[in-house]
Amino acid sequence: MPSLNVSFSDEEMEGVRAAAAAEGKSLKQYLHDLGVREMHRKQFVAGATAWADRLRQEFDEAFPEEVPSTRRGGGAAAA
Repeated sequence: MPSLNVSFSDEEMEGVRAAAAAEGKSLKQYLHDLGVREMHRKQFVAGATAWADRLRQEFDEAFPEEVPSTRRGGGAAAA
């Protein structure tokens, strides 16, 4: 199984160890889960953005008062 060595300053290592302990995990498991969690977060954000883009026109038509003025073509709203 692939692995890697990661360097931390003493201060950074102290913080990472504290975070791992707070979650009740070993340092190795904490760092593994952190990387996987970030990968899943990015996948979720990309999917949510694509979903929103697909539904934007339908939403804008159903709720025209919610469309930002910059997307209406009217420029910034007057104060």
